[in-house]
Amino acid sequence: LVLQLIICTGDGPTQKMNLFQSITSALDDTLASDPTAVIFGEDVAFGGVFRCTVGLRDKYGKDRVFNTPLCEQGIVGFGIGVAVAGATAIAEIQFADYIFPAFDQIVNEAAKYRYRSGNMFDCGNLTIRAPWGCVGHGSLYHSQSPEAFFGHCAGLKVVIPRGPVQAKGLLLSCIADKNPCIFFEPKILYRAAVEQVPVEPYTLPLSQAEILQEGSDVTLVAWGTQIHVMKEVANMAQEKLGVSCEVIDLQTILPWDIETVCKSVVKTGRLLISHEAPVTGGFAAEISSIVQEECFLNLEAPISRVCGYDTPFAHIFEPFYIPDKWKCFEGIKRMINY
Repeated sequence: LVLQLIICTGDGPTQKMNLFQSITSALDDTLASDPTAVIFGEDVAFGGVFRCTVGLRDKYGKDRVFNTPLCEQGIVGFGIGVAVAGATAIAEIQFADYIFPAFDQIVNEAAKYRYRSGNMFDCGNLTIRAPWGCVGHGSLYHSQSPEAFFGHCAGLKVVIPRGPVQAKGLLLSCIADKNPCIFFEPKILYRAAVEQVPVEPYTLPLSQAEILQEGSDVTLVAWGTQIHVMKEVANMAQEKLGVSCEVIDLQTILPWDIETVCKSVVKTGRLLISHEAPVTGGFAAEISSIVQEECFLNLEAPISRVCGYDTPFAHIFEPFYIPDKWKCFEGIKRMINY
């Protein structure tokens, strides 16, 4: 992965942080400013598997940062109750792969609470964090990307950052948002991505994609870890093919920024979407459908999806499974030569 060091240009002080440290900073800010906020999940009191809650129990006490039983449906169910009671609930699912036992609580309870009560009650103060995506050796149960499952469910917001600056700002936005949010954290970037992150609290807007690189020939859309692949592919396309790529980080999966993506496709006439999750029913399919509806007469080539295969996530064959820069580069060549 080619990761850039990004210097924040705000007025306040910044500190060099990797992604898990920026998440710790966001959680620290929340606990400090909101006396109702609680953080809970498996092993969070000890700092968590990926160290995102290190030191928070010692700083804020065992009543505000605490372990739960190994029961994901119980973790989310408890979080819904805490949020409905008016407190700020931050639940951690130890891996995104293990969010499925809590699927009923998330989809049938959290997402529908406001709707079914006619806005008398809601659990908008609930934020669910989970490590997400491939890690190089996670195989079937530790490398999945389940965002598309929740992209089908009105009432939720689903957010995936690409680096430390986005992780802190978007997580604080999720915690402040008055809708239940799922915040997926690219686990391979926890230590790999390092940036200068503002020390003071700040928020970044949800449902707003970010154009990381402007271009004129092809629009590349991705989120999380895959953004760094797209940036490398864009450089390859410029150097080897003379093709100018516009790179867009979607950031929020639900509700996603249709306007930014479609405006880019109208300009370039070509769209490549890439994600680690299997191609069938992946969120790239939803983006493809909307873009062809909105931009049909502007398209110069069929929309390309470069994604994972329709198999369980591989272990020793992971390098063949993931949509790497070479697969994405071939996708660009096919579109340009169409």
